[in-house]
Formats: sequence, structure tokens, C-alpha cells
Amino acid sequence: MREFFYPRGGWSRAAYYVSHRLRRLPDDPRRIARGIFAGVFVTFTPFYGFHFLTAALVARVVNGNILAALLGTFFGNPLTYVPIGVVSLKTGHFLLGTEFDETVHRSLFGKVYAALSDVKENLLALFTGAPADWSSLAVYYGEVFLPYLVGGICPGILTGLIAYYLSVPVITAYQNRRKGRLKTKLAALRKKAPRRRP
Repeated sequence: MREFFYPRGGWSRAAYYVSHRLRRLPDDPRRIARGIFAGVFVTFTPFYGFHFLTAALVARVVNGNILAALLGTFFGNPLTYVPIGVVSLKTGHFLLGTEFDETVHRSLFGKVYAALSDVKENLLALFTGAPADWSSLAVYYGEVFLPYLVGGICPGILTGLIAYYLSVPVITAYQNRRKGRLKTKLAALRKKAPRRRP
């Protein structure tokens, strides 16, 4: 559990690893950047637990690199999920003209817990014959899920585009430098190789 909040080696090492893997992907820089866009965009959606799958689908739609999309989802982490959630929820409620009702299950976590309890109780009701009650899940959908989904689109696209335009020149420069180093090494190997006598 500790490594979920603070990975081994620290956040800077984890960020370096992800950026290193992105730069070394053998693909066109713009296609890699579209994959990064997809991964960053998906972190603004409420599909927790399905971000990898959703990022892969979005990457297919925008013709992006799927591995880059999966790596791009690491933009969402315990340090960024709270501000992402706050921005998405507030934007969603503003766009929908709704409000977060703190009188019903009070906090956000209370609404999530109540919705999960509804799912569990109603699944058990299939076997016990108890009446089904989806009221807490309806509250969660109306006050959390839908506003989060609607409100995450604009900031998700904006942040994804920033990530796209920042990553294209960085990946291009890295790939060009790497090609130059490989050409230099190849030329050095050719010089060392003994010439065959005719």
C-alpha cells in the first residue's frame, strides 16, 4: 500500500522511468504524442479501474500509440487525482446546472461508499429475495459520476493537448539524437572492421 502513494525510489524516479520509456518507443513522435494525449485525457474520466482499457480505446480512435497511452495514464496518481476530481466535479456541476448535495450521504466518499453498498446489497438480494433499492446508486450517478464525466472532458482535452504539444518536440529531438549516436557507432565499427583482401 505504501508504494501506491510513494513508489520505491520516489516520484522523481518513477516520472523519469515513464518519460524514458516514452522517448524510447519506436514510433513516429506525433503518434506517440497522440497516445500520451489519450492517456492524460482518460485520467480526467471517472472510469477508475478501467483507465488502461479506456486509454487504449481512445488511442485507437485518435490513431495514437497504445503503449504511450498506457504510460500516459500515470499522469493520474495519488498526487493529482484530488485536483483532477475537484476540477472535473466543479466543472461538471457548473455545466449541468446542478449542485453537490452534502445532506445526502454528506461527503464524496460517503456517496461512493453508499453506491457500492447498494450494488453489494442488490446482488445479494438476487439470492435472498429481498427488495432491491438503487437510491444511493442513483444519487452517486447524478451527483458524482455524470458531473465528473461531463466536467472532465474540457480540462482533459486541454491538459492532453498541452501534453501533446510539449511531447512532440522532446520525442523528436531525442529520436534524432539517438539516430545520430547510432550512425556514429556504426561508422566507428566500419572503420575498425578489417578490410578483405581482393
